[in-house]
Amino acid sequence: MPPQCVWLDSPLGSVNLVTEDGHHLSAIRLLDRPESSPSTVAAGCEILERASHQLAEYFAGRRQQFDLPLQPAGTPFQQRVWQALQQIPFGTTASYQEIARAIGQPTACRAVGGANGRNPLPIVIPCHRVIGVRGALVGFSAGLDRKVWLLGHEAAFAPQSSAGPA
Repeated sequence: MPPQCVWLDSPLGSVNLVTEDGHHLSAIRLLDRPESSPSTVAAGCEILERASHQLAEYFAGRRQQFDLPLQPAGTPFQQRVWQALQQIPFGTTASYQEIARAIGQPTACRAVGGANGRNPLPIVIPCHRVIGVRGALVGFSAGLDRKVWLLGHEAAFAPQSSAGPA
C-alpha cells in the first residue's frame, strides 16, 4: 500500500498527516503552506479521519490527549524518548535532562535533544513540551514560533490546579 496523506488547515499553518499502512499514523508535518506530495490524498481512510478529528479538537481546546495508533519510524533510543514525551502532561513542560533521567540515561541530554528533533509526530508526541534545563524555549523542528504558540495554547486550556485558597 502506498503512503496516504491528508492536509488540514490549522492555527499553525498546513498540517500534513501521513499513514504508511492505512492503520497507524506515521508522520505529521507542519508547513507554512501545502506542498505537492507523491502521496495519495486519502479519502475515507479511517486513521487519517480520526487523526484529523482529534487534531481539530486539540486546536479548538477540547482535547488534551490523543488516542491514535502510532507508528513512528526511529531507532530504539528514539522510540524510548518518544514514549517518555507522551508522559508529559498537557499544559506542562519537562527538560531534556528530565527526559534523559526518565529513560534511564541521565547523561544523554544531547541525544534526547536529537531524538526530540527527529520526532515524526509532533503535537501527538508532544516534543514541544520539552524545554531547556533553565526554562529556555530551545529547538522545535517546525520553528520556535510554533512551539511558543503550542505552549501558550496548552496553558490557556490546561486544567487549573485545585490547590490553593478557596
